[in-house]
Amino acid sequence: MTESFIIHGDIVYSKDLTELACYENGWLVCDSGISGGVYKTREEIPVRYQAYPVVDHTDCLIIPGFTDLHLHAPQFAFRGLGMDKELIDWLDEVAFPEEAKYSDSRYAGTAYRMFAEAMKNSGTVRALIFGTRHTDATMLLMDAMEKTGLVSMVGKVNMDRNCPDTVREESSEVSLSETERWLQLTKERNYSNTYPILSPRFIPACSDDLMKGLANIQGKYHLPLQSHLSENQGEVKMVKKLCPWSTSYGQAYDRFGCFGANGPTVMAHCVWSSDEEMLMIKKNKVYVAHCPAANMNLSSGMAPTRKYISMGIKVGIGTDVGAGHCKSMFDAMVQTIEVSKLYWKYVDIHAKPVTMEEAFCLATRIGGSFFGKCGAFDEGYEFDALVLDEREIRTPIADLSLKERLERFIYLGEYRDIKAKYVRGSSILI
Repeated sequence: MTESFIIHGDIVYSKDLTELACYENGWLVCDSGISGGVYKTREEIPVRYQAYPVVDHTDCLIIPGFTDLHLHAPQFAFRGLGMDKELIDWLDEVAFPEEAKYSDSRYAGTAYRMFAEAMKNSGTVRALIFGTRHTDATMLLMDAMEKTGLVSMVGKVNMDRNCPDTVREESSEVSLSETERWLQLTKERNYSNTYPILSPRFIPACSDDLMKGLANIQGKYHLPLQSHLSENQGEVKMVKKLCPWSTSYGQAYDRFGCFGANGPTVMAHCVWSSDEEMLMIKKNKVYVAHCPAANMNLSSGMAPTRKYISMGIKVGIGTDVGAGHCKSMFDAMVQTIEVSKLYWKYVDIHAKPVTMEEAFCLATRIGGSFFGKCGAFDEGYEFDALVLDEREIRTPIADLSLKERLERFIYLGEYRDIKAKYVRGSSILI
């Protein structure tokens, strides 16, 4: 239940990519699920909020919850497996055989309940999630996510070529018809926190007619869209062969109207994007979901995250479960920093590594902005917060700054150190 209250504790959030707002012994107002702002003293709180009950989290860090901008719910079941393969072989030999099992609603229901519980017991408050091509199973996923209280966008996957028969839809017409049916079912459910997002798997698995049809559906229903872009060099070559008229992978999406023209769009990975593709991403205001763990596990490469940030492209972070082996956004932030250091050292000495402040901003304010005013404690933003208990991260150092405490938690904290979690002002018990 959404309530109005005040949290007292040590509050940290991103003002922007380079600056943290830090309030030691600060006061954070939740006004019916919306942030009423952060104040240095109790006396500074506006009169209209003064009577709200105080939730005391003295000595705990209070930070915004994280937005996971890219992950696959059906792949949660086999995370940590097949990590010796590259993308296309991994899809054919590991991912697709598992996703075929979701034609069985009993299996899908069991697997998605496990996934949803794991998401609830994490630092993630919002997520963009791929399901499978199975409409009924995708509804079970949406039902499970709705029960968690988290905010999510969930997609029924579209794929009608270049994949095994067990996961391939019969035709573009069938795929589009099932998408319309899924959207109708979603509307009938009248969810509070769970929303549909169109999810073409990627250009290699979607015919021209299917992509054109999805663009029409996106325009008709005003939906966001998520897919994959330039993850693997072999995949990029495959797109060039399938779409010889395209000048880049992104241009293939753009020609079909699925690259920001008809609504908010997220593209995952973008490891091998050309300069032309990067400019198109920026021009079309497409978000990049950076997935460092998956890119390492499948030997896809190191995304030029610094270049995207420097260009003003909106970059969020994705765990990409299950090519990414861990659901923790804390780990994903660390991996983002680590990969950027390798990129700087071995690829481009001019591409400065991503800082802790930047990684934190990507995981909160910037990733959250795909959902609107989310990911920070500015007045008027939706109230998503984590309360972090550092007692198990022991140190004899007594004078750590809030910035240093946040950095330590990003590197050392675990989900069990999350003392409380709020989504849109509602308490989520983990």
